[in-house]
Amino acid sequence: MTAARIKPSKRVPKVPDRGLGFGTAPVFLASISTILGAILFLRFGYAVAHVGLWGTLVIIVLGHLVTIPTVLAVSEIATNRRVAGGGAYYIISRSFGTSIGGSIGIALYLSQAISVAFYLVAFAEAFEPVYEWAAAAHGLNPDPRWVSLPATVLMVVLILTKGADLGVRVLWIVSVMLAASISAFLLGHGPESIRPDGLNLTDRIQGADSFGMVFATCFPAFTGMIAGLGLSGDLKNPQKSIPLGTIGATLTGMVVYAVVAVKLAQSATPEALDADQFVMAQIALWGPAIHIGLGAAALSSALGSILVAPRTLQALARDRVLPVPRLNRILKQGRGPGNEPAVATYVSGAIAVVFVVLGDVDFIAQILSMFFMVTYGALCSVSFLEYFAGNPSYRPTFHSRWYLSLLGAVMCGVLMIQMNVFYAFVAVLLMVATYSGLRRTRKDERGLTAIFQGTMFQLTRRLQIKLQQNRVVTAEGDWRPSVVAITRFGARRLGHFDLLRWISQRHGFGHFIEFF
Repeated sequence: MTAARIKPSKRVPKVPDRGLGFGTAPVFLASISTILGAILFLRFGYAVAHVGLWGTLVIIVLGHLVTIPTVLAVSEIATNRRVAGGGAYYIISRSFGTSIGGSIGIALYLSQAISVAFYLVAFAEAFEPVYEWAAAAHGLNPDPRWVSLPATVLMVVLILTKGADLGVRVLWIVSVMLAASISAFLLGHGPESIRPDGLNLTDRIQGADSFGMVFATCFPAFTGMIAGLGLSGDLKNPQKSIPLGTIGATLTGMVVYAVVAVKLAQSATPEALDADQFVMAQIALWGPAIHIGLGAAALSSALGSILVAPRTLQALARDRVLPVPRLNRILKQGRGPGNEPAVATYVSGAIAVVFVVLGDVDFIAQILSMFFMVTYGALCSVSFLEYFAGNPSYRPTFHSRWYLSLLGAVMCGVLMIQMNVFYAFVAVLLMVATYSGLRRTRKDERGLTAIFQGTMFQLTRRLQIKLQQNRVVTAEGDWRPSVVAITRFGARRLGHFDLLRWISQRHGFGHFIEFF
């Protein structure tokens, strides 16, 4: 055992303490309003039509085999130490260092910023009846971007001028509208002309899309569970609010998606589900409730993302993770008593505008799925390794299980390959390149090497204990050397290492102790 000389780590600048002092409800609302988003209204009928009810339920289960282990891992990490602003990035970086946290945080930020565009493109589709009326009455052919682009700019301006407090108040209103529209759908029956003869688990259309493509389109529906983490700096008691809010929202969302899938399969044939993306409006007790619900869901999801993304970017800049020092100084600037991330909000809005211009919900969904997958896979992997590393400073008050984290990591890898091998390769390569770049400038900070060293130490320790417990009387010639060398000279003299290696060879153990 060698006495290591530990370099003092660079101090991270202090941040404002508790921001706006929210409780658990905003975490739950931000998460559930993002989970029950645009895909529920626009693409779940498509999923049932192309893979059948059974396949859709499998998609829900597979998606939650990724999201539930992730939310448990994040909740565990969040209770390890005091939490400030920056959401998931802050929680990870303070437990595992900014090299690991930064590589995950950049991918997480991109997924959050792009998701703003995804939800606002979907918000524009809620106005389809208006587009049809304009075409029939005035011969116009409106582009949905006429709605989504101004909506993006307006949302950014509102967040900049009114702050997170307005965002949370709007979440309450939107959540009520969302609940009302889902209730209207579940209570409706739909016209006889589109109803199937009975509930069939496997019915689907001819020439259906592949399971992987349908899964990639639908997976962003399940990823809103950590949206509430972005409010971590504004929570009164984040160690309590984060686990309760995120886990509650995840389980609630899973139940709602399963119930909606069954209702769709009961109420319309696969052909009807595929022909009309607003088939839920035909089934609902009051059709316009679905368009209102879609608008509310997309708006609330975009609002949740635009609240979270700038805070993640601000925390990255505060820790000097970005490669340009001047950029870090600009982006970390906050405004007002809550340290609102003004500059980071402008940048997040600009990224959203770029993807809104693309205007393709399915394309954005596939890109988004990869960023979320690589982020969640990394989170689960780090949680799994930390369990085996047995670091004494890692003492969370909420405990997940190592096999759940392993399951989440494996499922992320398998599903990424299943969805799109090329996108999967690019997403993983981006994260590895980011981590490698951060390690070059932060060699004195904890990285994956430290976690792997801890894991190997614990593995060796357990094997030694097992050998001692099962020790039997050995034959006279079956002994193994175990040598201890004590010295004051450390690594300055290498002769004692050679002596230990010569005595023990590969047949025993040599222990080196520096005496000081």
